Amino acid sequence: MDATLRTHYDNLLSSADKEARFAAYDAIFAAVEQPVDWAYEVWDEMLVRLTHKDNHQRSVAAQLLCYLAQSDPEKRILSDFSRVMAVTKDVKFVTARHSLQSIWRVGLARPEQRKLAAEGLTTRFAESAGEKNGTLIRFDIAQGMRHLYDATGDDSIRERALELIATEEDEKYRKKYLTVWKTR
Repeated sequence: MDATLRTHYDNLLSSADKEARFAAYDAIFAAVEQPVDWAYEVWDEMLVRLTHKDNHQRSVAAQLLCYLAQSDPEKRILSDFSRVMAVTKDVKFVTARHSLQSIWRVGLARPEQRKLAAEGLTTRFAESAGEKNGTLIRFDIAQGMRHLYDATGDDSIRERALELIATEEDEKYRKKYLTVWKTR
């Protein structure tokens, strides 16, 4: 990680200045849109922050690990994925939601990670049925699966998403989830 990115990373995690943290967030997440060579410099710290007392830290940690999964030749995400998925059930809904919206990125690197992400999203879809904000969670899952399909072209992702949507008993919500899959 170069010095500029290191400064952004430090600001993201510890700056008292909201504007500096926001700029740092933008810079770090712009950098990890593509594979980076510094994933393991921050990996273990992000794992620890998944259970941090500050919900913003938990959210950033989960999101960053999802993005870094494409920079993970050691395939650490395979063993750490359940810890990231746990944040999708965070007591703070905004934290859970931001984490959930990044899960699809785990599937960008290789087929085994794609399968893991799809299975995680499938399980979360089923679990959300009786939860507060369950329909919003399910919409985010449908959207995440669409992003993963668009990025990989993997028809099994599309098929799985449509199968999940078909399990929705309420026609209103089923139609809403299907809007994600309309031709773009």
